[in-house]
Amino acid sequence: MGINEIHLKDFYSAILKLKTEEDCKIFFNDLCTYKELENMAQRIASAKLLMEGKTYEEIIKETDISSATLSRVSKCVKYGEGYNKILKDER
Repeated sequence: MGINEIHLKDFYSAILKLKTEEDCKIFFNDLCTYKELENMAQRIASAKLLMEGKTYEEIIKETDISSATLSRVSKCVKYGEGYNKILKDER
């Protein structure tokens, strides 16, 4: 059983309604566990560090991300669109 496309669309629509950092904080604190938020923040931090040219070793030391997760983030930074579209202005 895959992701229900209607539920996924509702999820994306809810995120698009967020206007401020405070809105995001309130919404994601309700939606996610602390560990889930920590993991997502860790992935974003790792993506930024990859874009800055940091090595896997440096990123793992700084973020405590697993090598398997870092590999996934790295593939998305290299071949995906999301990280580059959202984070490119922060470089």
